Amino acid sequence: MQFSAFGEKFTQHSGILQLMDDLGDALKSDKPVNMLGGGNPAKIAEVNAVFADVFSKLAAEHAVENIGNYSNPQGDAALIAALTEFLNREYGWNLTADNIALTNGSQNAFFYLFNLFGGKFNLSDGQTAEKAILLPLAPEYIGYADVHVEGQHFLSVKPKIENVEHEGETGFFKYRVDFDALESLPELKEGKIGAICCSRPTNPTGNVLTDGEMARLDALAQEHGIPLIIDNAYGMPFPNIIYSDVTLNWHENIILCFSLSKIGLPGVRTGIIVAAPEVVKAVSSLNAIVNLSPTRFGAAIAAPLLSDGRLKQLADEVIQPFYHQQAQTAVALLKRELGAYPLKIHKPEGAIFLWLWFENLPVSSQTLYEMLKAEGTLIIPGEHFFVGIDRQDYPHAHECIRMSIAQDAETLEKGIATIGRVVRGLYDKK
Repeated sequence: MQFSAFGEKFTQHSGILQLMDDLGDALKSDKPVNMLGGGNPAKIAEVNAVFADVFSKLAAEHAVENIGNYSNPQGDAALIAALTEFLNREYGWNLTADNIALTNGSQNAFFYLFNLFGGKFNLSDGQTAEKAILLPLAPEYIGYADVHVEGQHFLSVKPKIENVEHEGETGFFKYRVDFDALESLPELKEGKIGAICCSRPTNPTGNVLTDGEMARLDALAQEHGIPLIIDNAYGMPFPNIIYSDVTLNWHENIILCFSLSKIGLPGVRTGIIVAAPEVVKAVSSLNAIVNLSPTRFGAAIAAPLLSDGRLKQLADEVIQPFYHQQAQTAVALLKRELGAYPLKIHKPEGAIFLWLWFENLPVSSQTLYEMLKAEGTLIIPGEHFFVGIDRQDYPHAHECIRMSIAQDAETLEKGIATIGRVVRGLYDKK
């Protein structure tokens, strides 16, 4: 049986397929697996108790309404109204319902957005042009890499790497946007960029772009007449897994993307886009063709929690402190296992991962992944996250791994002990 070019592209091996296959296989395995590789959020008892309360009320009062009817292609009207009120109250924006669309998860949202603003464009003179999505800081989210319908249309800039302290300790580094390289890109001047996109906090590193960096990216996007897309899957205002003192801004040249996944609801597949009305209309059209309409179940859970303030309270008072403590625990375990070896940890500023850099690692991160998998510990090899960069002559891309900190204390300790043992063995053989 022969697939189309579309079929061949979307059935080939990809980093995101490997990640999700590993997650699914680990969950159904009869052997213990130290699952430090997926993006599944932690199971937090206090959060789950709130969801259980909402579930029970939905089942008693509104179950048929919420699962027995389609929404319109823009998404559930009750959640859109609750989001509009919440975001205007929280940030002083002047949103209306025309500024918000829902999708079946943020991965679905980025499939839409990157194909709307990247790829082949029809020009007014009858010619065509190719435009890329500009990622100002790599590494970036593994799920972006393969979403374009035709080819891959990404351009990234290598980061500046700065040694920093974290909570009074050395052994950390931080990525910074190389604005000299970014602002001098010929593709910007030649009109070959369709949008700029960044995640904040960054998946995989936990890096948080500063307000100054964000303002400069915003100005650059406006200067070139292209949108700035900001992925807030781990950021403000929910789940707010972000430890820096930063602000969130919006105007009609900014496209904000949010998700219910990392507050603890990945299974309901609910993504949120805040954008100019023309973008919302485009997303609604895509929803109608691809999905008919977005799922309503996540909306039914989130709307009452937004309206009564519980969602923001959970994010600020439960979810954020939980992951902050998890990061501190994981850092201490890593330093215990590898303190005498060439490990640097990206400064933990948010998200649910640690990004580990093993300088001059004797094998590639992909090989290290295979070795750890054989030992019952799953991580994600770092090379897949350098989207839009030629990794051939960039050793740093092959020396990093992403490690989840969302697991229980026993899994963290066992998994990090395995990482320590395997990595020590590699360096000791040199």
